[in-house]
Amino acid sequence: MARLHAKIGTFRQLEILLAVYQEGSITAASKALFLTQPTVSMQLKKLSDAVGAPLYDQVGRKLIFTDAGLEVVSAAREILSRLEHLEMKLNDLQGLKTGTLRLAVVNTAQYFIPHLLGEFLHHYPNVDVEFSVGNRQQVIDRLNAAEDDFYVFSHPPQDRDLALHEFLPNPLVAIVPQQNPLAKLKSVTLENLMEQPFLIREQGSGTRFAVEKHLNDAGVEPKVKMTVASNEAIKHAVMSGLGVTILSSHTLAFGGNTGLAKLTVEGLPIKTQWYLASLKSKQPSLLAQTFLRFVSEFGRDSMLAQMNL
Repeated sequence: MARLHAKIGTFRQLEILLAVYQEGSITAASKALFLTQPTVSMQLKKLSDAVGAPLYDQVGRKLIFTDAGLEVVSAAREILSRLEHLEMKLNDLQGLKTGTLRLAVVNTAQYFIPHLLGEFLHHYPNVDVEFSVGNRQQVIDRLNAAEDDFYVFSHPPQDRDLALHEFLPNPLVAIVPQQNPLAKLKSVTLENLMEQPFLIREQGSGTRFAVEKHLNDAGVEPKVKMTVASNEAIKHAVMSGLGVTILSSHTLAFGGNTGLAKLTVEGLPIKTQWYLASLKSKQPSLLAQTFLRFVSEFGRDSMLAQMNL
């Protein structure tokens, strides 16, 4: 009886399977891979035949992966990662730095991580980057699936076995419209701030997690007027006079502060840190090691200079 590795035709079938799993449908995977839908379906059929079990069930328009399918997805991810690691190691032996660096970052980090990547790619122009942005829970979901090299959090999950690399402060500051009377004061109390209509990020946001914990510890409760699902939207809501908020200072340093005033508030800023997180169980590629070394030696100081921190 032929062993499984002799039955599976090509690594391309594993790549196609991962694309379908990540995209959620054959149609979306076909577009991402620049293949026709019949080609994708045919390759998945061949892979399913080789495995000897269905990989997924079609329920309406949704694909539900079987237990066998999930096992193959997990193995495919590991196999392709090892091949990528081999490619980068061979390139490294030739003095080259190539490959794909995969980063998943929480929404607020999208303001400064591109600046960090810009410098990194200036030194390593042959490197490709896959850059995903989401709220804290969405990034945790990607971490659970081990889809990336690094995950950028200000509040990493505590129930995961992670290697954490602290690399940048993330102060959370009070922001009000320029026309708000509080903007004319040299300093206000946290109680004064909480008398204002308060705008807060959505559930699952790391910023919301930090703000709620800080206010609860201080014994004050905000008058929440609106829940907003992005930093840019919440900033525009503040500009429009809908309320005040507490956001990362990075949203002002890199995202613009027109029409906004940063307050000096007793008990603020909330002092948090940015971390590059990686799974201890996942062997870092040579490229990931190079990026981490770059961040440690150059990237942190460069970011601090740009933010005047």
